[in-house]
Amino acid sequence: MITVNRHYADLKDSYLFYNIAQKTGAYLDAHPGTHLYRMGIGDVSLPLCSAVIQALHAAVDDQGDKLRFHGYMPECGAPFLREAIAGYYAEKHVVLSPDEIFVSSGASDELGDILDLFDPKSTALVMEPAYPAYVDANVIAGRNIVHLPAGEENGFLPEPDENIQADLLYICSPNNPTGAVFSREKLQAWIDFANKHGSIILFDAAYEAFIEDPALPHSIFELEGARTCAIEICSLSKTAGFTGTRLGYTVIPKELVRQGMHLNAMWVRNRTTKTNGVSYIIQKGGAAVFTPQGQKQIRENIQIYKSNAKVLMGALDKLNLWYCGGKNAPYIWMRCPGGMTSWEFFDVLLQKIQVVGTPGAGFGTCGEGYFRLSTFGDPADTKEAARRLTELLKNHA
Repeated sequence: MITVNRHYADLKDSYLFYNIAQKTGAYLDAHPGTHLYRMGIGDVSLPLCSAVIQALHAAVDDQGDKLRFHGYMPECGAPFLREAIAGYYAEKHVVLSPDEIFVSSGASDELGDILDLFDPKSTALVMEPAYPAYVDANVIAGRNIVHLPAGEENGFLPEPDENIQADLLYICSPNNPTGAVFSREKLQAWIDFANKHGSIILFDAAYEAFIEDPALPHSIFELEGARTCAIEICSLSKTAGFTGTRLGYTVIPKELVRQGMHLNAMWVRNRTTKTNGVSYIIQKGGAAVFTPQGQKQIRENIQIYKSNAKVLMGALDKLNLWYCGGKNAPYIWMRCPGGMTSWEFFDVLLQKIQVVGTPGAGFGTCGEGYFRLSTFGDPADTKEAARRLTELLKNHA
């Protein structure tokens, strides 16, 4: 009889977005034709920029021409895209060799796949509240997980603790769901901790393009010592609207060595074994993101999302409600008013003002009592949601 991976039985029910869908569906069934103001959406609402669309069309035409046709792509990424990404890092004064950059089908896929590099007996540290996939991917692998709580007292940016014993350290900055961003000093402390203990940081930088404070690092490789302890996983989903197009990249420095094994070479072997690479068409579209025209256009889109953030933050400031995020991230993490639980607050917003957000309880026990608002929505909807929120909660201030 076949033996299945019984660790799947250890997974908690993925109830967060299912419950949200069930509750919103029931509301719409009872109130047909009602417009919902969706401030919980993690997807983008703006289309791909014109530079990307033009590149995608040109790549499709290439595939119809015998002389320009491309079949299988290099498993680790096309040279033209790896070089373009290396140039993007160079603008941040980070020197990378193109063969330290691996093109992927997106950060979500890579965050799970990258665990192939590590023994299932290793221990993973997850700072909570956290993106649920960090926990679930390690549960599936049967890995022991250390949950490091964070809260308002440290701005949801926990510091290293010498009592922590962990091999893999998950750091997401800017953070999903809290929107908090590690300063250079706070991130350097984790780098020093990892190098001291031989740990490896899995640095999720999916939202780095939203950082506007010049004092904050966009990449962990801007800091000293990161090349010997960190892997950086990035995405074009929120940066350039590739949520439905699927493209990302991972950086593994050649200096990253454990037990005589070079993780960069290990990942080359993994990718050449388990993948046939990302399609030529999508990679050409991705390369257009890193052109001057592409960078100008995606930054214009990001500014629209940032304007949404300012609208929502303005409402919360007027209500004198605690929150973090927003300025350097596309998420705002607010304290639920009146001592409500996160699901109670969800129900109040849905039933009374038709606004949909994300209950913090879905991101771990540390998320209870908090609520995530996304800035990826339609600008007109965001303004109306902020107005309704202000009117509803003005007596809670």
